[in-house]
Amino acid sequence: MSVRYEEKKLKQSIAAARLYYEDGLGQTEIAHSLKVSRPTVSRLLKMARETGVLKIKIDDPLLDAGDLNEQLVEKYHRDIHVVPNNYDGEISTMDSLGAFTAQYLMQMVRRGDVIGLGWGRTIHAVTTHLNRHPVDDTTVVQLKGGVNIRYQETYADESVTELASALGATPHFLPLPPFFDSKVTKEIVEHDRFIRQTLELGKKANIALYSVGTVRSDALLFQLGYFNAKQKASLKQTAVGDVVSRFIDNDGKIVNKELDDRTVGIGPGDLKKKEHSIVVASGLLKAPVIQAVMRAGYANEFIIDQTIAQELLTYED
Repeated sequence: MSVRYEEKKLKQSIAAARLYYEDGLGQTEIAHSLKVSRPTVSRLLKMARETGVLKIKIDDPLLDAGDLNEQLVEKYHRDIHVVPNNYDGEISTMDSLGAFTAQYLMQMVRRGDVIGLGWGRTIHAVTTHLNRHPVDDTTVVQLKGGVNIRYQETYADESVTELASALGATPHFLPLPPFFDSKVTKEIVEHDRFIRQTLELGKKANIALYSVGTVRSDALLFQLGYFNAKQKASLKQTAVGDVVSRFIDNDGKIVNKELDDRTVGIGPGDLKKKEHSIVVASGLLKAPVIQAVMRAGYANEFIIDQTIAQELLTYED
């Protein structure tokens, strides 16, 4: 085998390991992302372990999700739910998180509720685990623009459709990109009666369910085609991640007002006003932005995996 071939396989094994252990994706999702077969993903993960690229560190083998939950609540004084990695018999961390959050949400919804929904792989993991449980007079609305100019799946329409179907609710979509080229263009589009009503409905929603993103090169928002290399580099230097497509720093403050002014959807400040502002996240690299959301008070309910929970315990509050 050539040196170039070996380097290619090593890079693939690193990518697979990051997606599996840091982002919490299942092997089927990784196969789709890397455009390889599922057995190949299994071999790549094995290669990562055998070559020493992947080093698994277990800080405390006796520390279960319940222990983590208690320690985090004591440390941060927030409504936090740490999901066991094998919750409900699921194989992947993402599926465990999705199954738990789906049950949590369905037990919460009452007649007359308006549920605002984010998008992305994490939210889609939630909506694919929903069981049908109709609740009268409920509404589901998309919280932020999700149309992209590249073939990268955001699951925006699918997630709204799946939640609305499970509840027997009326769905409201926001068929716009996450960002416009200018503030003026955004303001013109938002004057459309249909768009304006959808945005207002998102602000009025009493329940919001959303995730957060990182500023890593393979972050979903970076893959949609809206940022050039210089813009990505700037965001990587100033932001820890995004919440409802708004890039924030360690304290939850917006890092780029010009970009924020042309971002479509509700803002972090709107999340503070929700009766239930629920952020759900999986993967080690999302810990910094979860802490930023805590500091800023954007969410009042947190559903996270054990990896994030352990990392948050090492941070200063």
